[in-house]
Amino acid sequence: MPIKLKGLIYKSVIRPVLAYGSETWAVTKRHVNSIHVAEMKMLRWMCGVTRLDKIRNEYVRGSLSVRDIADKLQENRLRWFGHVKRRPPEYIGNRTLNLNIPGRRKRGRPKLRWLSVVKNDMAGCELEEEDVQDRAKWKRKSRKADPVARRDRR
Repeated sequence: MPIKLKGLIYKSVIRPVLAYGSETWAVTKRHVNSIHVAEMKMLRWMCGVTRLDKIRNEYVRGSLSVRDIADKLQENRLRWFGHVKRRPPEYIGNRTLNLNIPGRRKRGRPKLRWLSVVKNDMAGCELEEEDVQDRAKWKRKSRKADPVARRDRR
């Protein structure tokens, strides 16, 4: 089977299974690292190389035409955030995003929250919360993983 076809199968079958439900994860570096390791094991297995062959990850990804799964996770989170923010304000998702719970937090470092992960993603893509209403701009700036090749428009 050609290597490019293996990459297409990976992107359409395996990666969605790895990223299932990732829209709502408060992803830490540890989570991303474990998913990255699992992904690279699969990609290397598909290419027929091992770590002992000392072939860099970038080369394996390039031969399969696959971007990093962290980019896809970020894209999924931003896509879901856009869907929720475009809904009416009385939608349960919007009400929970703006929910403030009274009381004090526990001592120590605060737990990582989904909204703070999304805010970091938005800063990385140079997006503002007001950009949500402009679907074309939101999609153009938030798509990082496997961007679709643009056709020449005449």
